[in-house]
Amino acid sequence: MASAVEQLSLFEAEQYHDINRHGFFSLLVGSPTGKRQDSYRLSQMPVVLSMLDHSRDTWLSQAEFIRPNRRVVNLARIGLLFADLDTYRVPALSGRSPDQLAASVLYHCADEGVPAPSLLVFSGRGIQAKWFLDRPLPRQALPRWNACQRHLVDRLAALGADPAAKDASRVLRLVDTVNSKSGEVCRVAHVENGPDGQPVRYSFDYLAEMLLPVARWDIETQRQERIERRQLQLVPGGRSSNLRGFSGRQLAWDRLEDLRRLAELRGGVIEGERMLHLFWRLNFLLLSGATNSAQMYHEAAALARELDSSWNYRSKELMTLYARAKQYEAGEKVEFGGRQFAPLYTPRNDTLINLFQITDNEQRALRTLISQDMAKERDKERHTARRRAAGAVDRATYEANSASRQKPWEALGMSRRSWYRAGKPDPSENGTSPSVLQAAAGQQESR
Repeated sequence: MASAVEQLSLFEAEQYHDINRHGFFSLLVGSPTGKRQDSYRLSQMPVVLSMLDHSRDTWLSQAEFIRPNRRVVNLARIGLLFADLDTYRVPALSGRSPDQLAASVLYHCADEGVPAPSLLVFSGRGIQAKWFLDRPLPRQALPRWNACQRHLVDRLAALGADPAAKDASRVLRLVDTVNSKSGEVCRVAHVENGPDGQPVRYSFDYLAEMLLPVARWDIETQRQERIERRQLQLVPGGRSSNLRGFSGRQLAWDRLEDLRRLAELRGGVIEGERMLHLFWRLNFLLLSGATNSAQMYHEAAALARELDSSWNYRSKELMTLYARAKQYEAGEKVEFGGRQFAPLYTPRNDTLINLFQITDNEQRALRTLISQDMAKERDKERHTARRRAAGAVDRATYEANSASRQKPWEALGMSRRSWYRAGKPDPSENGTSPSVLQAAAGQQESR
């Protein structure tokens, strides 16, 4: 039977991991010789956590992954927002007890208009704040999740929020394991209970509304209107707003996903095109903000294994991209044609379509890598769908149901003129003989 310590570790982990889902989680464990990382299936979590040595530093991945590797390109889903608060670096908070730190965090969140964390964990020196979601976010939503994480960390900067600990591949200390730097045990300091007595869960839309400078639905509406015609480029003479930056990151992530989908459609990537795919996938991954230059080569290795597990790619061919990623993170711009662009590559769709020789049939299975003609076709389909939802019918259905096609007057033995003058009676509901109807129509005509 599991000990109380093991049960509490599993309780905390199960708030954002589901052992019944398909996917993997990762553990990073410290030892005298260094740190070792291993990945396991979610279904194995109860057994794996029960076998841990709680006297060692142990970190748990916060997200779930499609492969036994916690690289962000392998993300499957994530069920929480979090912030790693190095409160020991804040003079006003240094030396406080875990309960006092928890109270300070709750007070600051209320003062900042940030919803109360579902759980506060004393990490041995600081606080891990976690906001559980009512349902996990899929990988497609990573740019929106990243946007919320960035703004959350910014709002909690006064509490010592670690600006480097905001990525989806992050590991945080596991409850009831030791922090060797302080000798303290990582433990739950506060639980914000919901009406059901369990840790409160938030909808992601609500958290996005509270954290982002632009509401999610406004972002989505404007992104759909602009995404296919602007393609990451700034409007001449305009300025880059929070909304535009978000849309650009989402488009970059969608392009990465489209290139992965393209490879699936083609049954893989042939040898001569692997570096081309790796380069552009990595470029869009960096442009999406889901990773950075420090993690670039680790993500590149994961992408390379996805293309071909036996491929030994030449990392030197990515040096230019690495340099551009550093410029991008420093906020630098490059000028071309009198306009300024991000140092990373932001090509037009036509350029990518020609580069990868994407056919019309393949475009129909992609989300963003489509031609202008395909974009118009989709816009027409969306317009038609909106009209259908509003009750409109297509021309063929309208004509098939029209009186001129069905000729209901013939079923009543009447002329078309008499049928109209009789008030267009329905033959299937007629309880009056045709002669009576004709007579009534004749009386109207004589008047």
